[in-house]
Amino acid sequence: MDLEQVADELYEVPPEQFIALRKQRQDEAKADGDKALAKEIGGLGKPSAAAWACNLLVRAHRDEIVDLVELGRLLREAQENLAGDQLRALDVQRRQLVSALARQARGLAAEQGHPVSTAVATQVEETLRAAMADPEAGQALLTGRLTSPMSYSGLGTTVSRPDLRLVHPPRGPTRPAKAAAPRAKAAGKKAAGESAAGESAADRRAREQEERRRAGEEKRRRELAEARAAADQATAAATEAAEVLDEVRQRVDELGARRAELQERVEALADQLADAEREAADAAAALKREERRRAAAEREAADAAEVRDRAVARLDALAEG
Repeated sequence: MDLEQVADELYEVPPEQFIALRKQRQDEAKADGDKALAKEIGGLGKPSAAAWACNLLVRAHRDEIVDLVELGRLLREAQENLAGDQLRALDVQRRQLVSALARQARGLAAEQGHPVSTAVATQVEETLRAAMADPEAGQALLTGRLTSPMSYSGLGTTVSRPDLRLVHPPRGPTRPAKAAAPRAKAAGKKAAGESAAGESAADRRAREQEERRRAGEEKRRRELAEARAAADQATAAATEAAEVLDEVRQRVDELGARRAELQERVEALADQLADAEREAADAAAALKREERRRAAAEREAADAAEVRDRAVARLDALAEG
């Protein structure tokens, strides 16, 4: 065995079995002479109830958790380019997805004989939201080996997770520093000024006017090129944002359809269970009625047999006399 196998096994069993199984695997490693592995196994922390429920969810619905993490990435990329009402609509859909997955986690825990309390369910939802808010939190969830729930504050600011706290540096616009004019160019201008000292006033004015005209044309060409580049960049960014938004909407629609399908299955199973319970109650009532009829029939049969026996005995007595 290796640490990966042991960890996968430990973080899948119910929390009350964790300590005993960890001790067993640690003893086995020591018996094999692998003291380093035994020490690593001993260092594996016991998961809380919320972390264990999240680990179950990852194992049972990994594809949906992968979609959750990917949706979080798309939302982070799209939030800077969307209007307020669009962000609010996406936030509603995000909360619905988290709630649906949290309900699945509660169902899985209940199937294992560990109903989840309201407080633990809240921690599960916080963990799912953290996985959407921060890429590393999403990867931590996907390992299926959480030892405690995760939480986040804000979008892209601070994310806390077991044994790790990340503070993302603030993002701000950066501008390239302006390049200093080459010294050779300054020296050339100085030399040109000195050589122009012998020019006539009219020639000097004409030359300076021509230089200003050329400088103005160069400035306009530079500004026009910068404006075109900015327009192209803005157009590309708008196109990319629209594509991301379409992808996010499609993914949310798919997850919503999946949630509706699962809800229909739950409702159908609930109806079947209710029907079965009613049929079982009717069968129990019918059984009681038939048991009473059987008891009455048994009494009547016993009475009839007694009457028969007396009649046969009287007949035999008369026949002998």
